Amino acid sequence: MVWGVLASAVVVGHAAFVLFVVLGGLVVARWGRVGWAHVPAVVWAVAIEWRGAVCPLTPLENRLRQLAGASGYSEDFLQRYVLSALYPAGLTRESQVALGVAVVAVNAVIYWWVWRRAHAERTVG
Repeated sequence: MVWGVLASAVVVGHAAFVLFVVLGGLVVARWGRVGWAHVPAVVWAVAIEWRGAVCPLTPLENRLRQLAGASGYSEDFLQRYVLSALYPAGLTRESQVALGVAVVAVNAVIYWWVWRRAHAERTVG
């Protein structure tokens, strides 16, 4: 039972990390210092996607599931939990690259907006 709870905790943490990577720029807009954690998280996540690698949390979750008596899964986190809903046929190399580009684009727009807002405040104030 403990292993199953730990596996579920890894899934929740993994999902939180993905959400932070995609939308963490909005947190940076409120608390600028979070950028020191957000930028490396984005770089890490995009590098994993563009290399076609598997995040280390996926094998950890699989191992914990096995210890709990359940079977692990062969695909990565995005395939299992995110893309399975969006792309039932499975994750392709092209979709991984596209996801990486989307993450960079979303965060570039958010950081541009944060920069413009900060610049406007300095100009006015």
